[in-house]
Amino acid sequence: MKPLPCLFVLSVLALSARANAAPNFLIIVADDCTYNDLPLYGGQNAKTPNIDRLASEGLTFNRAYLTSSMCQPCRAELYSGLYPVSNGCSWNHSGCRPGITGMPQALGKLGYRVGLAGKRHIRPEKVFPFAKIDGFDQSCVRNPTQAHDLGPIREFMKGKGDQPFCLVVALTEPHVPWVMGDASKYPPKKLKLPPNIADTPRTREDFSKYLAEITYMDGQVGDILKTLEETDKANDTLVLFSSEQGSQFPGCKWTTWDTGLHTALVARWPGKIAKGKRTDAMVQYADVLPTLLSLGGGEGKDLDGTSFGAVLTGKEDSHRKFTYGMHNNIPEGPPYPTRTVFDGEFRYTLNLTPDELYIEKHLMGLKGNAVLNNPYWSTWVRDSWNKPKIYSLVKRYQSRPPDALYHTASDRYEMSNLTNDPDHASRKKGLAQELRRWMKEEGDPGIKLDTMKAHSAAREGKHLF
Repeated sequence: MKPLPCLFVLSVLALSARANAAPNFLIIVADDCTYNDLPLYGGQNAKTPNIDRLASEGLTFNRAYLTSSMCQPCRAELYSGLYPVSNGCSWNHSGCRPGITGMPQALGKLGYRVGLAGKRHIRPEKVFPFAKIDGFDQSCVRNPTQAHDLGPIREFMKGKGDQPFCLVVALTEPHVPWVMGDASKYPPKKLKLPPNIADTPRTREDFSKYLAEITYMDGQVGDILKTLEETDKANDTLVLFSSEQGSQFPGCKWTTWDTGLHTALVARWPGKIAKGKRTDAMVQYADVLPTLLSLGGGEGKDLDGTSFGAVLTGKEDSHRKFTYGMHNNIPEGPPYPTRTVFDGEFRYTLNLTPDELYIEKHLMGLKGNAVLNNPYWSTWVRDSWNKPKIYSLVKRYQSRPPDALYHTASDRYEMSNLTNDPDHASRKKGLAQELRRWMKEEGDPGIKLDTMKAHSAAREGKHLF
């Protein structure tokens, strides 16, 4: 055989080396977006052409979950690969254990440049030393959101040489206040509200603004993906989009209902992930970092999560048997600890202080300018006295039974509690045992964790549990 030209051989070797090189990672995270308000998951109101396009080019996870539906704990889980009790961030506005290893160090050891643009809301800095990338609002307390500048993330993506990157772009929409986007495109009277949201005129007006922010967020997703294309690195990059936790409507964020913990998750990796597919494989935020580590040539040791890389590439169609959830209400309101486990079909929930009322000071307008951000809640209370359906929603939110069992597969808003149904007694018993097992394994003391003393100690890096 005639020998190949040297230049051709080198070109083939270069292409082969690049094909086997560690991929780049681009993680785009929304803020307080209930997963099933997106059309991709059956939402009937919002328009999200860019997220829909991303899904058509990759894999959509039907069952992806957080452990805690609050900003700081869920981000700590994502960036650590550990559940809240393990990483130490079991409450909002607290902090992780100073000795754990975060995403920047873990991927940095594999040669990655690791940066974060947008909202941070993670502590302490030494655990999460992301390179700070400008161009996107860093705080959800904004009115309005700053116009994003794509220049800084473009430069970070380009980098120097072939060193791979991991870039998190943490957006601030659709977190309250709902001030971005064009709400006129969502006429309040024409909206179809979810069954867990009370139908009052004010709620419709605010839901319209929330939907406008979802569409604004979708536009940012499109701009970020276009920027990646412009760097000619899209084919070498695994893109993950997540909607984060549920919205700041009652029954979503700050709860262990499915509408709080269930997150949208879309993955695109040209040539590696099949286009336009969906998977029922269950994954959790704690699984993301181990997945990145395995794809980057490393291994996630001593983590709560495990890699779902085989699901991404189509080699496996399942991952977890259970996902778990927890909520500690301090400092968002008085103690109200809840715990939950989900097996892909049924969700079992423990409300550890069922004799207490659930109160969330931000949503209910009990702190700062929250009354301006959430004026709909007062209309729920106002109308509950003579409208049984609204009364039942207020009661559902504030007064909860000791435990609950939902057939989430057919009741995705979890409106029907089957805990006393004898036909499901065996399933309930098995899930209750699994939840207690997980709590014990995590060292979760339950009620004792949801205290100001435990929260304050965590803020100071002195974790009590």
